[in-house]
Amino acid sequence: MSELELEITHLIIEALGLEDIGPEDIGRELTLFGDGLGLDSVDALELGLAIQKRFGIKIDADAKDTRKHFANVASLAAFVSARQAA
Repeated sequence: MSELELEITHLIIEALGLEDIGPEDIGRELTLFGDGLGLDSVDALELGLAIQKRFGIKIDADAKDTRKHFANVASLAAFVSARQAA
């Protein structure tokens, strides 16, 4: 797991108050919503805000690719990395 992926994993735990879960419990390919980690739409909003604040990027919640970017830690890290480079 890359440093960015690990940072995002910690951010997920911190921002959503997941006290019973450690970074090792969230694999880079684990689905974050639904059957995977079990996050819901409220969690998505909180996570999106936390990511914007931490990484200083803008997330368009209405963009059709946003759901794809939030699929798992790996795709979220790729999205953050691309936004920071832009």
